Amino acid sequence: MALNLKRKRDKSLNEHASKKRASTSKANKPIADDHSDPHEDEAHAGIPEDEDEDEGAEDGIGAPASTGEGQSDDEGGVADEDEWDGIGSSVGAGATHEHRTGTKPKKPPTGEEVRIIREAADLYRSSSFKLQIDALLPNVRPKESRKAPLDRFLLSLHTFLSSLPSIAPQHPLEAARALLHSLPDSSSAKAKRKLDKGKGKAAVEPIAVPYPFPVPTEDANWKVAFAKPSDIVLVGSWANKLSVKAKDGEPWGVDVAVEMPQELFQEKDYMNSRFFHKRAFFLAVIARHVTDAKTGFNVETLYESRDSDPRLTTLVLRHKQDGTPTDFSKLNAQVRIIPYLSAPSPIPLSRLSPHRSNLRVHDAASPDEPPAEHLPTPLYNAALLLSTTPKPHLLAAHALKEDIPSYVDALALLRIWANQRGYGVGKRMCVRGFEGAGAWWGAVLELLVRGEAADERGKAKLKALGRGLSSYQLFKAALDFLARHDFTREPVFVKHQEGHRFPPENYTAHHGATSADSTSTVNLLASVPPSSLEMLRHDAKTTLESLDGGSISSDPFPEVFLREHRDLPARFDIVIRVDLSSARMRRPSVHEVLEHGSPANALLASLASHLRRALGSRVKALSILHSSSEPRPLSQAHPITPSIVCIGLVLDSENAFRLVEHGPAASEEETNAAKEFRDLWGDNKAELRRFKDGSIVESVVWEVKDADERAQIPIFVVRHILERHFAVHPDLVQSWQPGFDGLLKLPQDISSLYLASGRPAGFKAAMAAFDELVKAIKALDEDLPLAVLNVSPVSAYLRYTSVFNPVAMTPSLASALPASARYMPVMDIILEFEKSSRWPDDLRAIQKMKLAFFERLATALMISVKGLTARVVVGERLGASAIADQGGLEIVTPLGWAFSARLWHDREATLLNRIIEQNDVPKLLQKLQNQIQSSPKDREEALEARALYLRRFVHAPRHHRVVAALNHRFAAFSGTVRLVKRWLAAHWLLRSHVSEEAVEIVCASLFVGGGSGRTNAGAPSSRERGFARVVELLKDWQWTAGMFVPLYGEESAEDAASSSVSVSAGSKGVWTLSTEFDRDGHMWTADGPDIVAAHRVRALAKATFDVLQGMEAGSLDVKALFVHPEDDYDFVVRLDPSVLPRYAQNVVADSSVWSKKGKYANLSDEEVALRPGFDPAQLFLEDVKRTYADTLKIFYDPLGGDRFGAVWDPSLREPRPFRVLNHFSSVPLPTENDKPKDRGLVKLNEAAVLSEIVRLGAGLVRV
Repeated sequence: MALNLKRKRDKSLNEHASKKRASTSKANKPIADDHSDPHEDEAHAGIPEDEDEDEGAEDGIGAPASTGEGQSDDEGGVADEDEWDGIGSSVGAGATHEHRTGTKPKKPPTGEEVRIIREAADLYRSSSFKLQIDALLPNVRPKESRKAPLDRFLLSLHTFLSSLPSIAPQHPLEAARALLHSLPDSSSAKAKRKLDKGKGKAAVEPIAVPYPFPVPTEDANWKVAFAKPSDIVLVGSWANKLSVKAKDGEPWGVDVAVEMPQELFQEKDYMNSRFFHKRAFFLAVIARHVTDAKTGFNVETLYESRDSDPRLTTLVLRHKQDGTPTDFSKLNAQVRIIPYLSAPSPIPLSRLSPHRSNLRVHDAASPDEPPAEHLPTPLYNAALLLSTTPKPHLLAAHALKEDIPSYVDALALLRIWANQRGYGVGKRMCVRGFEGAGAWWGAVLELLVRGEAADERGKAKLKALGRGLSSYQLFKAALDFLARHDFTREPVFVKHQEGHRFPPENYTAHHGATSADSTSTVNLLASVPPSSLEMLRHDAKTTLESLDGGSISSDPFPEVFLREHRDLPARFDIVIRVDLSSARMRRPSVHEVLEHGSPANALLASLASHLRRALGSRVKALSILHSSSEPRPLSQAHPITPSIVCIGLVLDSENAFRLVEHGPAASEEETNAAKEFRDLWGDNKAELRRFKDGSIVESVVWEVKDADERAQIPIFVVRHILERHFAVHPDLVQSWQPGFDGLLKLPQDISSLYLASGRPAGFKAAMAAFDELVKAIKALDEDLPLAVLNVSPVSAYLRYTSVFNPVAMTPSLASALPASARYMPVMDIILEFEKSSRWPDDLRAIQKMKLAFFERLATALMISVKGLTARVVVGERLGASAIADQGGLEIVTPLGWAFSARLWHDREATLLNRIIEQNDVPKLLQKLQNQIQSSPKDREEALEARALYLRRFVHAPRHHRVVAALNHRFAAFSGTVRLVKRWLAAHWLLRSHVSEEAVEIVCASLFVGGGSGRTNAGAPSSRERGFARVVELLKDWQWTAGMFVPLYGEESAEDAASSSVSVSAGSKGVWTLSTEFDRDGHMWTADGPDIVAAHRVRALAKATFDVLQGMEAGSLDVKALFVHPEDDYDFVVRLDPSVLPRYAQNVVADSSVWSKKGKYANLSDEEVALRPGFDPAQLFLEDVKRTYADTLKIFYDPLGGDRFGAVWDPSLREPRPFRVLNHFSSVPLPTENDKPKDRGLVKLNEAAVLSEIVRLGAGLVRV
């Protein structure tokens, strides 16, 4: 299965595109196909979609709009009066967009305008940043022009709820059974008669009462009742105009709080969910009345439970599209009815302190443990307290809005930032615990502005920031607080005039994390796992780096507010998908189920806790992700809990892959810590071990075979915990790391031959072989005319970035291998001799002198090192200039390592510059100096030779050193580069279009951050995440503007010179990769990729990233990412894999090529001659490219490819007059009518070119 590069454009997208073309006020452009320039879309990166485009189906920030089912046909046809026209649009009724010539120029800005611009730069990072914020905010808020139908509906709903009849008290089960068919007995006879009168006219929808656990039993001695709400209040973000557009077209939430009368409750209702039972019945009765056809509400009525907790069930009303005055379906909103408890209620709030126990159950796991009825119920108490907060939170938010001018915008920015990272609701998997945490974001800002409550010593750790901050400053202060604060260790209490209701120690002792609201009522983080807060802290750190690390000219706005950060492959180092449908806790507890509200919530809480303990310092952040709670029919009492979760790990590369997990020290009596350690890991895994320092500790040892298995230790930990504590079979735990590892290995039957031979292999073995060769060369000072000063490696094999591990090849091993696996890699090195004045001043003579040095060195090496072979190699390509470096020394060590040495003479650069600069010297001065003026051809040769000299002898060694250093600094850098190279090679782009050094620089941009040795918190710690991040970068990168990478760390990005490139059809080197020592940015991209290959890279990156999203659904096939489609080529030539020495490296290599009847047909006792670096397919392709450089553009996989594709130059397929030296094979145009104008026209002779390619590839090309 190959990547699909063709975008599907359905009817909705076409309609969407036509609407955008019809309205000039639209901010974004429609989705472009692969052949369009995506930078036209990226130019609008700071402008999100307009409300009129996606109001019916809002896709969130940065996502393309889609057409919702309820969207009217004329939506978007006529813009609203207050529709936003984007950045730079004119404002005002009299504004015009026409520019008339001859008019007077615009006046310079006034003093007030200059002051505003200066303040924008001071308060908003930059004036352009403020403009983008101002453009963003109106598009994440509901349009006032569409609120009128909703207001009318809310008014009618208020009237309806205020007139509901009462229901007499009755047994909870009897009341629930009655609601399945009709209303229970009503105290209003008139209402009962109306119901009886309407029987038989319409089917009654069954209403299930969402009683939470423990469900009422027949012996319950309390009753439920109903009375009309004592108060109805519009609460939440909508009431204060603080609403922010959610992701994935989720509807706006309009919260209507209905106060349950005091007479419905008793003092003991806080016990055993009695309050929640009465609340559920109250809600079910409202649902019965709303669904009654007599009411006239044409709405879809559903239950919804936040975080799948039945105790937090609300009633959702979604209006059906009918065109009535109350039809607010066009707004894409839903009304949520939330029952709440009145302030003076019979239930004493003092009984809801976190340390109180309000569940009476008996399920002690062992006689030593206390009965569950004495255990605290902090989560249960917090859920009950939430029923008292709607109105106080409304008033608190309103006070903040009035007191702090920037509060509204700062809160919007914070929630946009959170939504982009999955801290909210959406169609995709979101971080657990933040589904209904909307009030907490406002509480964070309130904490910063009001300050923290003083402790018992009268000191506050967090002082108030004040009210004068801008929205951006307040937003950034919130990020800084989230990035630095650990809620699990330092509880937060917003300052309150009357102090807090419960002592701080009650929160810290019974909650994992604490953030008490300003109303002194509830812990807003009660249901948020500590692991999710660690993920939040990590995201805040990476965002601050984006805001602080770049220069003022760089624009972090898209990264902070527009980029989609919910993509699992690019967000987490390891993603593990788990099927929990059959999971069960090892020690099930009724108390835990009741405390968390449902068995699924209890299981997920236990899962997060166990994983956090087991992984410990191996991870920086751990996140449990699952789908958001979905509304359910009224006939379904309890929510459907997600059976599939994803576990995302952000690794700490220093500790993630350690082999031993140390526990508590051994002692004569077993301590509680030792018991907990053994209980966590199990007796079959945990054991006492003595270490070199003499300590004896409990420990867990992970047995691994190689580095790839060691990189999977975090996965082994997760699988072990899931199997031990939750009975999840390993087959139900899905990860993709082994699939990526297999792409960097040879087939098993080939690698087994290498292992059986006992020959050294791997990067460390290659480095050791290089060190031995250097010692041997430097020991020959007496045998050489000049002493060797330095030997520099310049090979990917010697800097850990080659796709495959380097291997040593001996004649005996080559004989054992099939012909399709005998490739012998060659490692390039640079020799530098001591300076001498006896070198000639002629470039051609210098090249001859190099050959003489090589011959002397080869002779001396073969004499001093037994078994070493060395030969001088001349001419690496046809047509090479005589003044360019072209000679080398091929060395094969006794162990089978192959090296290719070149000689660096620094005077070559001076002589080449002299030839190049001669044209700038006047002819008369040249005659006086007896200089011979160089011809244009000589100057062109000198330019090419100098470029080769700089690349090979100056930049290559420097590049090698810094890349090797990055491999030691970042554990995932090497694997990232290797995977990206494998991906580009598999898609026929590596080397022929994109150099390996360019790939290494692009990958380095993700790790080096802002340069100057700064740490990069967002740097990947696994090769899989690094690969996904590079693919994401390539699909979005505006390569027309270039990229600066502080590769050498000698300066920050603020000092980077701006780099840009003029792109035109057929031009080469459109990528600009600037570094501190390559300001021009074309040292490694001068020969490519050209504009065609660059667009090809982008199209492949988009398709690959789309396939990577299958990780969330579990449908990702890793190998499919590396299977190249052939549909876009004009022709494809297939080669004979049996004669290709690198075919075993192919992504989809066929083992039948090298095996027959279970044995290798070419096994023999005769030794095979070694051919270092011999790749006939590569040589054949170079011949074809050189011969048809003006006719074809060829794409080929250099790593075992058995096919190559080509596209014709489209200009050659058009008829043109015949000319001498047309530079392409032509054939006369056939003329049917023999028209005079068609005579003498020729076109490309495709058949002849193909025939010639087959002839050139005789023995290689399959005919």
